[in-house]
Amino acid sequence: MKRKGRGRRGAPRRKEEVDFSRWKPRTRLGRMVASGELTSIDDVLTSGLPLRESEVVSMLMPELADEVLEVNMVQRMTDSGRRVKFRVTAVVGNSDGYVGMGGGKDVQVGPAIRKGIENAKLNLIKVERGCGSWECACGTPHSVPFEVVGECGSVSVKLLPAPQGLGIAAATTARKVLEMAGIRDVWIRSSGQTRTTINFANATFDALRKVGTMKRPDTIHASVMEVGV
Repeated sequence: MKRKGRGRRGAPRRKEEVDFSRWKPRTRLGRMVASGELTSIDDVLTSGLPLRESEVVSMLMPELADEVLEVNMVQRMTDSGRRVKFRVTAVVGNSDGYVGMGGGKDVQVGPAIRKGIENAKLNLIKVERGCGSWECACGTPHSVPFEVVGECGSVSVKLLPAPQGLGIAAATTARKVLEMAGIRDVWIRSSGQTRTTINFANATFDALRKVGTMKRPDTIHASVMEVGV
């Protein structure tokens, strides 16, 4: 049994100051960041090491903002009685090419929100932006460079490049994820049970992830020129 709750309204909030003096890195990646060997989030994402400590992202991106997309109360019947927990879906981003999504569960709303934000930081990705619209062709990174499709459950989301000034033509859930990623103009076509917030948000996030996994002709040409082929 599940009852839908309300998430936080308004603009994304900035994360409070984190006391890194109490942080004791437990992973190789964390120790490399704490020692200053890795000084940028790009170095972390391209290091090939798993990101398992949210403090890594907090240290390298103190400007990161977060927002809760949904808070649900979920119930489960056990032998000892009915167990109630809160499930939170959160998104983090700097509105300039970096976004992450995650979820958290706890018996209280506050800890569930903190877990969701920490998991969102662990899923941080870099979004490749561009201007793939034939109506614009300005060359600035305000939209997606090409058409891409993301899926989660029954929900399918297609992102289409749009010209400057159009804005984000999408529902509220997808708009929040795209705004956190720094996408300012885009068309969206969605299908499936889009009223399921967690699937709708994850499908949008999956589409943004796939943008970075596809090679564009201009980047392929640039890499070929570098190696002198």
